[in-house]
Amino acid sequence: MFKLGLIINPLAGIGGTVALKGSDGEETVKQAQKLGAVSQAQARTRLSLEQIIPFKQQLIIYTAANEMGESLCLEMGFNTEVLAANEIEHTSAKDTEAAVNALINQGVDLLMFAGGDGTARNIHHALQALKKDTVIPVIGIPAGCKIHSAVYAVTPRHAGELLSLIIKGRPLAVKETAVMDIDEEAFRKDIVKASLYGYLTAPAENQYMQNMKEGGVEHESLVLQDIATYICEELEADTIYFIGSGTTPKAVLDELGLESTLLGIDVIENQQLIAKDVDEQKILSYLQQNKSAKIILTIIGGQGHLFGRGNQQFSPAVIRQVGKENIIAISTPEKLHALNGAPIRLDTGDDQLDKELSGMIQIITGYDEHTFYRMSD
Repeated sequence: MFKLGLIINPLAGIGGTVALKGSDGEETVKQAQKLGAVSQAQARTRLSLEQIIPFKQQLIIYTAANEMGESLCLEMGFNTEVLAANEIEHTSAKDTEAAVNALINQGVDLLMFAGGDGTARNIHHALQALKKDTVIPVIGIPAGCKIHSAVYAVTPRHAGELLSLIIKGRPLAVKETAVMDIDEEAFRKDIVKASLYGYLTAPAENQYMQNMKEGGVEHESLVLQDIATYICEELEADTIYFIGSGTTPKAVLDELGLESTLLGIDVIENQQLIAKDVDEQKILSYLQQNKSAKIILTIIGGQGHLFGRGNQQFSPAVIRQVGKENIIAISTPEKLHALNGAPIRLDTGDDQLDKELSGMIQIITGYDEHTFYRMSD
C-alpha cells in the first residue's frame, strides 16, 4: 500500500486574481477576501488527485483536517486518515509545519503539497527541524502567486500524472531542488528580492517538474526594442490591450513613454495608459465594454509558462472572453532557445482551457519576425 502524505494550504494564491502579488500574512489574506478573492488550492489539488483515482485501492492518503486535505480526499472517495488537527477557517504556517511533522512520523512514502513559495518554505523549515536522516521526496502542486521554486510540478495535472507513475512502481530518481521566495512588500513595488532558503528533495523528472525561475533582467536591449517598436506600430485604434508582467512586455510601454507595472497587468487604449496594476475583476469590467481587446504577454524565463505564473489576473474567465486569437505572445529568441525544445507551458487552472490553448502559437521575436512554437497543457 502506497502511503501518500498530502497538505493543502487553503489560502494559497488567494491574492493572485486581485493583484496583491502574494498571500503571505494575515492582513494580505483579509484584504484579498474583502476584495472577493477565492483560493484555487482545492481546485488545483483536485486536478492532481483526479489522475490517481484509478489507483485508489493501492494507496492511503494521510493528511491534515478540514480544508488542509481531509475534506477534498473524503469527497473524492480516497482511503483517508487524518493525522493533524487545525481550525476550519484560520490555518497558518504553524498548521502546515505541524502537518509535516505528523506525516513524516507516520512514515509516508512521498509528501505532496499545494501552495506557493511561502508554503514550500514552511515545508522545508519543518523538515529541517525534524533532523531525520530519512530523505522524503516532495512534489509541489502549483497553487500560489509566487512559484519560483523547482519543487513544483509544471501543472497540477503533471503532479498527478507523475504520482500515478510512482504508485505504479516507476523508479524515482530525485535531486536537491532550491526553495526560493521573494519579499512580497518589495514585489508590490516592482522590486524582486529573491532569497534561497534551502533545498527539498524532488523528482528529477524534467517532463513533469518545472525549472527554477531565472532571475535578473535580460540585457537584450536591442531585441526588446525591436519587438516593442513593432508592437507599437501594430496597435489598433479603439482596442483595449492588457499588457502582461515582465521586462519584455514592459518594453512596449517604455516605447510608448508610459508608466508601467513590471510585475502587474497594465491597460492601454489608443496608445494611452488607462489603468495600472489591475486585477481580474477590473479586467472583466473592461471586457464588458464590448470593445475589441487583446492580451500582450511573454513566457517566463527558465520555466516556460505563458499563463499561470505571475499573471493569475488573466483568469480562465478573462482568457475565454479575450479569445485565443487575441493573445499576442512576445519573446526574445534567447528565451525560447533556453527551453531546449520543451513546450511552452499552460497552467490557467482550467484543464479544458489548457487543452484548448495547446498547439502551435506564433510568437513575435523581433521587428516583423515571428517564430512558431508548441504550447502544451
